[in-house]
Amino acid sequence: MSKQPIIAIIDAGNKELWDEFVTGHREANFLQSWDFYEFHASRGNKIVRKIAVDAEGKIIAAYAGVVEDAKRGRYLAIAGGPILDWQNKPLVDKIFDDIKQEGKRHKCVFVRLRPQLELSDKSLRLMQSHGFKKAPMFLSVEYAGILNLEKSEAEILKNASQGFRRKLRKAEKNNLTVETSQDPKIMKDFCKLEKLHASRQGYVPFTDSFLTKQFEAFAKNNEVVMYVGKKDGEILAMNFMIFYGNEASYHYGVSSDLGTKYSVAPLLHLEAMREARKRSIKRYNLWGIVGTEETGHRFFGVSEFKRSFGCEELKYTPAHDFVINKPKYQLTKLIETARKHHRHV
Repeated sequence: MSKQPIIAIIDAGNKELWDEFVTGHREANFLQSWDFYEFHASRGNKIVRKIAVDAEGKIIAAYAGVVEDAKRGRYLAIAGGPILDWQNKPLVDKIFDDIKQEGKRHKCVFVRLRPQLELSDKSLRLMQSHGFKKAPMFLSVEYAGILNLEKSEAEILKNASQGFRRKLRKAEKNNLTVETSQDPKIMKDFCKLEKLHASRQGYVPFTDSFLTKQFEAFAKNNEVVMYVGKKDGEILAMNFMIFYGNEASYHYGVSSDLGTKYSVAPLLHLEAMREARKRSIKRYNLWGIVGTEETGHRFFGVSEFKRSFGCEELKYTPAHDFVINKPKYQLTKLIETARKHHRHV
C-alpha cells in the first residue's frame, strides 16, 4: 500500500500559484479566486487563505473564507470551497479539521461552508460525517442555471425557448447598442440603476462601496466586464460579469422599466457569451434559480427568464454549519429562520 503524502497546511501567500491551482479544477469559480478575497480585505474583513501541500511543496488543496462580524454572531464563511480531490479521504479529513480550527482561532460562533459539490446523498453524508448540519440560511447560490459554451451560439439559441428568441428578435429591432467597460468609474451608473431596480423589485440594494470595491478587485486582473445596453444614448440595462477560470459568472444584473420593455437583457448575455468563448471559457453560470413549483418565491420570475435560455440546472450541496458556540448559535438560527421567511427566499 502506497504511503499517503506528507501534508502541511499553511497560509497562502502567492496569488499566481493559488489561481493556477484553483482554475485547474473545472468546478471552481470566482468564489474561491484570489481577487474575491482581496475585495473582502478591502472592506476591512479578516480573511483566511489556506493551502495544503505535499512533501514536494505542491498545492493539493486550497480554501478561502471571510470572517463576518454579524450582529447575530461572528462566523467564518467559506463559499465555493474547499478545492481539492474529494476522493482523497485523508486530505478531506485534514482540510475539514483545519477549517474548524480556523473558526475557533477567530473566535467564531460557527463556520458556514457551501462546498463546490453537486448535491447528492453522498455529499450530505460527507457534511454530516464531519459534524456539519444544514444551515438555516444560504451562503451564495445553491441552485444555478448553467449553459455549456462548448455548444455554438446557434445551438444555444436553438435550445432556448420561443419566448427567449422572440425577445431577442424584438431587441434587435429596437436599435439597441451594447457597450462594455472595465473602468471602475462605470459603477456610478450601475449603482444608480441598481437603486431604481431594487425599488421596483422590492429588495434592499447593495451599497455603492460594496459594489464598487468588488468591481475594482476583479478589474485589476481583467476578470470583470460591465455590459451596458443603451437606446438613444440612455442606459437601460447593465450586466456585471466575472470571467474566472472555467466559468463566466452573471454576477449582477439591473435594468430600468424601458430595459424590460425593449428586451435588452438577451443581447447583453449573448455579448458576454461571445467574450467567454474568446477567453476559452466553457461554462456560463446564470446563477440563482428556484424550483418551478416555488411560484411565491421573489426570484421566481427571474428564474423563469433564466430557464428560457435552455440552461441545465445544477444543485450544489447547500450551506452547512459547524457549531462552535451552541448558546449563541441558537440565536443565529432563530434570527436567520425568521429573516428567510420574511424575505421569501
